[in-house]
Amino acid sequence: MFENEIKPRMQGANLTDYKDACRNFSWDEVNRDFSWHTTGRVNIAHEAIDRQAENPSLADTNCLIYSHDKVTVQITFRQMRLLSNRFGNALRSLGVAKGDRVFIFLPSCPELFIALVGCAKIGAVIAPLYSNYRETAVRDRMLDGQGKVLITTTRHRTRVPEDELPDLEKCIIVGEEAGLQPDDVSWEALMTEAPDDLELEWVDPRDPLFLIYTSAPDGSPLGLLNSHDTMRGYYITAKWVLDLKEGDVLWTQALPGWPMNVAYSAFAPWLCGVTSFVTMRLSSAEEIYERFEKFGVTVFYAIARLYRMMVEAGEKTAAKYDLSRIRHMLSVIEPLTPDIIYGVMRILGLPVYDTWWTAETGMITIANFRCLPIKPGYLGRPVPGIQAAIFDKEHEEVVPFTMGELALKAPWPSMATGVWRKPEAYRQYFRQQPWLMSGDTAFADHDGYFFYQGRTGNVIITASGKLGLVEVEETVKRHPAVADAGIIRVPENHGIKQLKAYIQLKEAYSPSPQLEQKIMAYVRNNLSPDATPRSIQFCEKLPRSSKGELLHRVLKAWELGLPTGDIDKL
Repeated sequence: MFENEIKPRMQGANLTDYKDACRNFSWDEVNRDFSWHTTGRVNIAHEAIDRQAENPSLADTNCLIYSHDKVTVQITFRQMRLLSNRFGNALRSLGVAKGDRVFIFLPSCPELFIALVGCAKIGAVIAPLYSNYRETAVRDRMLDGQGKVLITTTRHRTRVPEDELPDLEKCIIVGEEAGLQPDDVSWEALMTEAPDDLELEWVDPRDPLFLIYTSAPDGSPLGLLNSHDTMRGYYITAKWVLDLKEGDVLWTQALPGWPMNVAYSAFAPWLCGVTSFVTMRLSSAEEIYERFEKFGVTVFYAIARLYRMMVEAGEKTAAKYDLSRIRHMLSVIEPLTPDIIYGVMRILGLPVYDTWWTAETGMITIANFRCLPIKPGYLGRPVPGIQAAIFDKEHEEVVPFTMGELALKAPWPSMATGVWRKPEAYRQYFRQQPWLMSGDTAFADHDGYFFYQGRTGNVIITASGKLGLVEVEETVKRHPAVADAGIIRVPENHGIKQLKAYIQLKEAYSPSPQLEQKIMAYVRNNLSPDATPRSIQFCEKLPRSSKGELLHRVLKAWELGLPTGDIDKL
C-alpha cells in the first residue's frame, strides 16, 4: 500500500465507481449522448456548437471567453454557431472542400476557435501549427500536409516560406492588414461578406478531422490523422477526468497548435455545454489568480510549471484573491512531482490530478480520478474503456514494478487513425498487435497505477509537441560554423529535462560565448524556441560508431562523468 495517498474527493464527482466503470463501460454506451445516435448525421461541430445553440438553456451561455491585456471577448454558443457558419461559407468561397487541408498558424485569439469550428463544419481537415514554430518547421509540415489554405497573421506570416509551398493557394490574414499581398484574403472581409446560413457537411465518423504533427525519431514530420469519432473520447474524458458539469468555466492553458488546445480548450468542453476560457502566456502566480477571480474559473488544466509558480508565490499571494470558485485542477506533459501537489494543497486546499496522453492517443488515456486515491508522482490509472500494459524488449507483458514500454490496447475512439501519406510509420506504432506502443518508459504497481520514467528513444517532448533529436541536430548542423552536432537531454531545475548540444566546429571557427549564443539563436529562429539547447559544449570530435552512427549514450556518459570504454570499438 502506498503510504502517502491522498484521499478520494468523491462528493459530487461525475465518476463515483471506477471499478464498476472499468468492468461494465462500453464505448457504444456513449453514442446515445449524441444526436447522431438517432439522426445518423455526424459532424463534431454540430454536436459541440450547433446542438448547444439550439438548446434554449445553453444558447446564450458563453462557449468562449478570451482575455489578453485589456481585451476581453465573450462568444455564446448562439454567436459561435453564426460565426462558424460564416467562416465555413468563406472557406467554400475559396474552393475549400471536404478533405482539403487547412493549416492554422495563429496565436491564441478568438479567430483560432472560430476557424476550428468552421473547418470542421465543411469537412475540411484542420492542421494546427504550434504558434512558436519557425520557418523550417512550418515548411516541412505544410509541404508534407499539402496545405491548400493557411490562416495566419502578418507577424506569423514572416515565418512561412510561401515560395517553397506549391500546394498553398490562399492566405487568410487575421488582424492587422498592413502588408497584405495581392492574393491574400482579409479575415474581416471574408466574414463580412459570408452568409449566415451554412449547409453542414455530414461525414462518416471515420472521416479525418485533424492532421496533428509530431516528429519521427529520424526528425521527419509525422502527420497524425484523427477522425470526427474522436468526439466520444473528448466527451467521456471531459466528464470523468476533467469532471465538467453545467455552469463550469474550464481554463485549459495550452498554446495554439498543441493537441491539448484543440481537444480541451475547444471541442471537449463544448460537447459538455461548458464555457472555455483562453488567454496568452503567463509569467506569474498573480496572473493565474487574477483570472481565476475575474472569470470565475472552476476547473484548471495546465502544465506543472504553472502550479510550481503558485507554490513559489506562497500562501500570502493566494490570500489576496477570491479563489472560492476553483474546485478541480489537473496537470499534463511535465513531471508533476509530489512537492508540487502538496504545496498546492497547502495553499489552495485542493490537490492537482496528473494525466497522461499523447498526440497518438488523441485524448487523456491515463489519469487520476476524483473517486480514487492520488499516489503523488504517479500518472494514475487508465480511463475506463482503455487497457494499458507494460512490455519488455522481448514484447512480453511484465509484472508490476518492472520498467518497460507503456502500451495501450487498440481501438478507442480518439486514437490516431493513420499517418498522412506514411502508412508504414503508422504500422510501426502497432509492432505489438493490437497494442499501440507509446514510446514512453513506465512501470505499473500492484493497484494498476502507472509511473512515468521517460522516453524510450531519441524523441523529446517540448511545448510544440514531439520532436526528434535528429531534427534538432540537423538544424544545428545547418549553422555555417558547425561541422557536427549531437543533442542529449539533461535534467535541470525540478527534474525537468532540457537540451544540451555537443558541437564540433569547422576549422575556421573557434569556441566563444558569442558563437554559442548565435547557434542557439539559429535554432530558435529556424525550428522552435522550445527546441533550443539551453547549453552548448564544444568538443574536438563527436563519438560515432564504425557505421557512422552518433553515440548518444557516450554523450550522456560525458555529461555524467562516467567511463565510456574504448569508443573506437563501439
